[in-house]
Amino acid sequence: MPESAQPSWQAEVGDLLVRAAQACSQHGVDLDAFMQSAWSAYIGARPGLKEHLEELQLRTQLDELRRSGKVGTA
Repeated sequence: MPESAQPSWQAEVGDLLVRAAQACSQHGVDLDAFMQSAWSAYIGARPGLKEHLEELQLRTQLDELRRSGKVGTA
């Protein structure tokens, strides 16, 4: 098969997401559970991303505490 005839990775991912959504719908899985599972799978596939996001959240929380005067700056 010529390379141009192969689906792009975006098309492949789109097809997989459609199939996953259809399967969840057929089995009565609600949207929140589907989205949580998709997010967990994405995080699981990217080593270090969870820790990076947690660090960003912590920094944001510390910045907010500093702005509100609840934590001093060093």
